[in-house]
Amino acid sequence: MRQRERGATFLGIVIIVLILGTALYAGIRLVPVYLEYTKVARSLEQVRDEHAAIDTNPQLIRRSLERRWDVEDIHSIDWKEVEVDRTSDGYDLVASYEAEEPFVANVYLVVKFNKTVSIPQ
Repeated sequence: MRQRERGATFLGIVIIVLILGTALYAGIRLVPVYLEYTKVARSLEQVRDEHAAIDTNPQLIRRSLERRWDVEDIHSIDWKEVEVDRTSDGYDLVASYEAEEPFVANVYLVVKFNKTVSIPQ
């Protein structure tokens, strides 16, 4: 009597490798996007820490943002696109943007970010 063979077929292994390879490639493409987001978040928090102790205004905040954007080399969002909103407690800095990363041919990976930091006065 013949026993049935068990295990993964060649086609099954190829499909698993393709799925894992695609996920790995997407991860490799998205790591720089998330690293740049951490730079944006860190810059906003540094501006908050810098301006929390002083009497500030939107022009001073924007100058601080510009300096930090130049040092951190941020390209996904311009420092001018960060909204500086006056609130009853101080100022809110809102960085809301989308980052597109090419994946394969005309397929793109799109990531949306939204970071809000409050500067108390």
